[in-house]
Amino acid sequence: MPHLALTALLVRDYDEAIDFYVDKVGFELVEDTIQGPTKRWVVVRPKGSAGALLLARADGEAQVARIGDQAGGRVLLFLHTEDFAADHARMRAAGVRFLEEPRHEPYGSVAVFEDLYGNRWDLLEPRTV
Repeated sequence: MPHLALTALLVRDYDEAIDFYVDKVGFELVEDTIQGPTKRWVVVRPKGSAGALLLARADGEAQVARIGDQAGGRVLLFLHTEDFAADHARMRAAGVRFLEEPRHEPYGSVAVFEDLYGNRWDLLEPRTV
């Protein structure tokens, strides 16, 4: 069955993006391979997840202009958790900026946070049936 393996996310700098996603959000660094003088193949993912992010350093004016606004101000990515309270507390303590207090919706517990560039994410613990 086909599946999404990677989602490319435009970043300004590889190392600052790795620092944010690994040290603050809690992802693991899967790969960091040099591909030339200014290009690297950098993949991070939530621990134990099959899906991952390719951190792609923006190249050229058009890409640089889209850093932090790849979804036009909407939530771009959804990070599922099995322990919302613990992950929310850990991420806040690490300096992740949440845009709202946690909400408890019919579909689960959720709070929107921003990455270091302003892309919006949902931290979401889906409700189990």
